[in-house]
Amino acid sequence: MVDFNFLAAAIASVFVVVNPIGNVPIFYSLTLDYDDKTKRGVIMKIVWVTLGALILFGLLGSVIFAVYGISLPAFEIAGGILLFSTSFSMLHGETPKSKSSQADNKEALERESIGIVPLGIPLFAGPGAITTVIIFSGEAHSIVNEFFVIIAILVTVVCSYVALVYSAPLFNRLGRMGAMAFSRIEGILLAALAVQFVISGIIAVVHTV
Repeated sequence: MVDFNFLAAAIASVFVVVNPIGNVPIFYSLTLDYDDKTKRGVIMKIVWVTLGALILFGLLGSVIFAVYGISLPAFEIAGGILLFSTSFSMLHGETPKSKSSQADNKEALERESIGIVPLGIPLFAGPGAITTVIIFSGEAHSIVNEFFVIIAILVTVVCSYVALVYSAPLFNRLGRMGAMAFSRIEGILLAALAVQFVISGIIAVVHTV
């Protein structure tokens, strides 16, 4: 039976954690003096790095659990705590420290290289996004659901690409305050998702005792 609820949850969760709209002001400010060609190069690096990193961890989630002897419930609890920390930063209008830093920005020696670090990793494909993908991959008990996780990543990356291509008009329309408000709304959703991960992990642990 095809579980469309799983697909909807995966798409919503990955999108909220990656936060394409909330990342627009950061991308816009870092590439403000870039010409169109260079900016397109940065966007494509962000897209390919984000896509590659998330799909890689999505496919290798079960392998990572096996190698390190980690159970899915333990990862859900730890991941939920990490995501809650990220959501707390988003609710306060901050860029999560796990995503980017001033040092990362200064170390981007070549203009297009910021599409890899810090924009691709860890801004778009950060610890929170990787954690979410691994958890959903672990909860996918069928090939169809595993494919749904990939679809969720693809949908999010496509939305990110569109947001970045139209970052200038989007930023001008939303403004910094509008983007921050959107990020806070996503922060609330992310906090709820984090709590749900922790609850699911605890329930699974209790059932195994």
